[in-house]
Amino acid sequence: MQSGKITIVGGGLAGCEAAWQAARRGVAVDLYEMKPHRFSPAHCSESLAELVCSNSLRSDAVDSAVGLLKEEMRRLDSLIMRAADATAVPAGKALAVDRERFSALVSREVASCPLIRIRRQEITEVPDPEEAPVILATGPLTSELLSRSLLALTGSDNLAFYDAIAPIVSAESLDMEIIYRKSRWDDEGPGDYLNCPMNREEYERFIELLAGADTVPLKSFEEPRYFEGCLPIEVMCERGADTLRFGPMKPVGLAHPETGEVPYAVVQLRAENREGTMYNMVGFQTKLTYPEQKRVFRTIPGLEQAEFVRLGSIHRNTFICAPRLLTPTLELRSRPGLFLAGQLSGVEGYVESAAMGLLAGINAGCLARGMAPVAPPPATAHGALISHLTCSDPDHFQPSNVNFGLFPPLEKKIRKRERGRYRAGLALALLAEWKERMPA
Repeated sequence: MQSGKITIVGGGLAGCEAAWQAARRGVAVDLYEMKPHRFSPAHCSESLAELVCSNSLRSDAVDSAVGLLKEEMRRLDSLIMRAADATAVPAGKALAVDRERFSALVSREVASCPLIRIRRQEITEVPDPEEAPVILATGPLTSELLSRSLLALTGSDNLAFYDAIAPIVSAESLDMEIIYRKSRWDDEGPGDYLNCPMNREEYERFIELLAGADTVPLKSFEEPRYFEGCLPIEVMCERGADTLRFGPMKPVGLAHPETGEVPYAVVQLRAENREGTMYNMVGFQTKLTYPEQKRVFRTIPGLEQAEFVRLGSIHRNTFICAPRLLTPTLELRSRPGLFLAGQLSGVEGYVESAAMGLLAGINAGCLARGMAPVAPPPATAHGALISHLTCSDPDHFQPSNVNFGLFPPLEKKIRKRERGRYRAGLALALLAEWKERMPA
């Protein structure tokens, strides 16, 4: 196939990254985005690459799996990483962004690219890849009509789980007489996180209120299937009274910088924008009703007068059974030339979604120029995700964030504390070799 053009459906992180990569290779792109004519239940901005959940892209340390994935993307000239680095806000060792500036920057770059044409209309049927390669990057909230079309094409059941969004509070409404600034384990400087400390009595009272709070009921046809890395706090609470205290509310490494006192539990707040006027409640994704969120969360020390810029909510995520359907180049086995990217392909997380968009854009671009699609080395972070998508047990497949457990076993013994650095060095060397072999 040598069409010199491709079609991309979906203007999120994966779709924008795919369009950027294809255009860099001289391929014309029609990028379809249904906003503003229609919004999903979780989206509200007309911008491309809208961040719906957290504003954090997680660890930026290259010896962590997600940090390595980000570094690989940087070396492959990722638009998403370029925009994230340019709009970063303080977040300790993590990479968090000012979400409005981030989306605006990605939107400007895509719109100003002469080879990318943005078409604001909804696509309800999977486009035919016979004339030109197609990338589906419609995300976890793929519309019902397009989902039906994909279902008919694949002959497989779409799988669904439910992902919850954490609340955001106004900085002006926080009680800084109680809240203190500190990053976990960071003894230098004031730290990037705000911490709401709890003693045992306050924590037990909070757990009691949380356990009895009303949640948004699921519809009769919905079956809750939560992603383990993003559980609603009320679901964690159901697993035991101390689950939250050993999870997002763990006090380890967060002794008060002035008194040295270690609280019984801590609620952390992370800057939502550069100005520090809004803070995200870290790990507090929830499906509590709006009134209950205000009632329960205002019992947290320092949040008694909290003004909620955004309350938490829950939405459905849709993804395919990738091991049954995808090749290592992200094409459907049954329909060559049709690529799937982003969370729809079966990965979890902003960075992972954008990374699959990057690979899909490279491969669709190759195909449009009459070249063979390529797959990254398995020992790279990109390759590890591809292995998860294509080599997992299809009967037990679940979306996953990137982690070193997805990488091939090391051929020699490495001390535990040095493994991340060793894997990163190996991966980046393999990536450099792969990049050299990649079509220009």
